[in-house]
Amino acid sequence: MLRPLYLAIVLAGLSGPALAKSDLLTIYQEALLNSADLAAAEADALARQEVLPQARAQLLPSIGLGAGVAREHVDIEDRGSDSYSTHYYQASLTQPLFRADRWFNYQAAKSQTEQARVEFSAVQQQLIMDVAQAYFNVLRASDNLATARAEEAAFERQLEQARERFEVGLSARTDVLEALAGFDTARATRITASTNLDVSYQALTRLTNRDHPELLGMGHDLPILAPIPGDMQQWVDTAAAQNLSLQAYRLAIDSASDALRSSKAGYAPVVDAFVRYSDSYGGARLGGVGAGVAGTGDTELTQFGVEMTLPLFTGGGTTSRVRESTFRLTQAEQASEAELRRIVERTRNLFRTVTSSVEEVEARRQSIISSKAALDATQTGYEVGTRNVVDVLDAQRNLYRAVRDYNDARYNYILDNLGLKQAAGTLSPQDLEDLSAWLKADYDPDRDFIPPFTEQEIRRMNIGGSQPQPSLNEQQRRMRTSF
Repeated sequence: MLRPLYLAIVLAGLSGPALAKSDLLTIYQEALLNSADLAAAEADALARQEVLPQARAQLLPSIGLGAGVAREHVDIEDRGSDSYSTHYYQASLTQPLFRADRWFNYQAAKSQTEQARVEFSAVQQQLIMDVAQAYFNVLRASDNLATARAEEAAFERQLEQARERFEVGLSARTDVLEALAGFDTARATRITASTNLDVSYQALTRLTNRDHPELLGMGHDLPILAPIPGDMQQWVDTAAAQNLSLQAYRLAIDSASDALRSSKAGYAPVVDAFVRYSDSYGGARLGGVGAGVAGTGDTELTQFGVEMTLPLFTGGGTTSRVRESTFRLTQAEQASEAELRRIVERTRNLFRTVTSSVEEVEARRQSIISSKAALDATQTGYEVGTRNVVDVLDAQRNLYRAVRDYNDARYNYILDNLGLKQAAGTLSPQDLEDLSAWLKADYDPDRDFIPPFTEQEIRRMNIGGSQPQPSLNEQQRRMRTSF
């Protein structure tokens, strides 16, 4: 089988207790068993591996049997004519002794078989990425929906406040209309986010062939670390040596080289050893002046030896096949070089992206704190008349945009980190298992769409506030209920 390790993981995973919420490893295990793309790729790899025994068969002895019956008529001048039946039986054994073209085809088949195995391994790696992308895109959409709900609730409260102030004459009708416009926009954003969440679940259904109502969420305590090793060139060197797609291209070069040698061998002689046996019964009865009568009889013939065939002219077919194989080899070499450049580019870009993500996630987190502090200050200014409702609405939008950007950054970090390992050829199911350790069974998007903050960060959020500072637990509760 082509995937014993993966099936072992599946069996081990399925032996455990079922979870109310689907987790990353469970979905990967189900994808291994149910992915139509993986099943098709496995069948293709198994089919392509059959070229090796087929090529080997061309180097082994061949044995054939034959039999037949014929009705013949013979007419010889001065001897007479006759019609008779002939029965014959024959057997042959042929052993190629020198078949250069078949030998190089056999070598090419070895490369093709290995290429099929490597390409199937690449499909297995891609399944890991597909599962991770589908899973974390659902979590991203879930957090975005929670953010949109909180934003809609905040704008609704702002609208109610604007109406109350208008009724007592503290603000103009314009403030009510601005707040209403903000609320309508937030409501539309929430509807879109809800649709996006439903759509994101479909990728999991496609991979596993069943629906997954809920998933375990990713905790905010996931370590955001720089790639190890920290040297970009080491990652590039590893990718150049281990990237599965690149290995497949190099094997294609080996196969094309052997195919070229096989085409050139069309000019070489062919040498076979043979043994042939035939047994025929039948003959004509002819007579004439001075001649006897020939009778029917049983004739046995046994031959064994070695024969050589040297092609002298094939109509230009051999020359054309050599040219074709030369072009195919050039194509394989250039395709491999192009793939190497793509892999180097992708590895470098992902290394830079993952490295910068370490600072970006923290910066996005701090942006939430700064945006929340700015919103509180703007709200206070609005209440005392130094700021208008437009300023408050803009501050609210900035805050929820900061939350979305933060969640996008941390999910992008996870996927880019896996992508870097895939480019380097080191991605494995163990990476999903490592990520699963940070999943939270009690993760609630409506409660946990923002990260937990420290006492110091909470104080930063309330810069300019005139009220006494609440406890950390109370402040966290407020952040999640009135954020």
